[in-house]
Amino acid sequence: MILNIARTFGVVAALVCANTATAQESSENRVAANTDWAVYVESDPKECWAVSAPVNTTNTRDGQPVTVRRGEIQLIVFYRPSGEVSGQVMFAGGYPFASGSTVSMKVGDTTLEMFTEGEFAWPASAEDDAKFVTAMKRGADAVVTGRSGRGTQTQDTFSLLGFTAAVDEAASQCAG
Repeated sequence: MILNIARTFGVVAALVCANTATAQESSENRVAANTDWAVYVESDPKECWAVSAPVNTTNTRDGQPVTVRRGEIQLIVFYRPSGEVSGQVMFAGGYPFASGSTVSMKVGDTTLEMFTEGEFAWPASAEDDAKFVTAMKRGADAVVTGRSGRGTQTQDTFSLLGFTAAVDEAASQCAG
């Protein structure tokens, strides 16, 4: 049940992610920039998110570096008060993940898992979202590892400089 709820909210977040690149380009709805993270707010419906792009990306197949074409790669923490979504973590990998695969995020000594659907990955529950956010607030960087449907292993490193301020700002913007 929790996984189904997360998938439902995840679809909503995926739609936001699809629009995030456009939002970043126009920056009309960016309300804050905190080092490596930015905060965006939409008003109808009220949605707020903190987002960052990776500072480093490595793609390998059979242990060897490969060049691949990927879409937008982003790590997002999303809020939508009307949908009771608060602090949902989402990773947009920029490619379709292998069917049934998971994505791992390593922050310091903590490794957490996300389920995948299409080009997106999410923690399985709101409780897991909170674990991700807590780990990210304590860390310096997050290393996200996934596997594409074509067998490419990707490793994206996100700086967490400015993460706490950005997530707190996004939460505040959607507080009421």
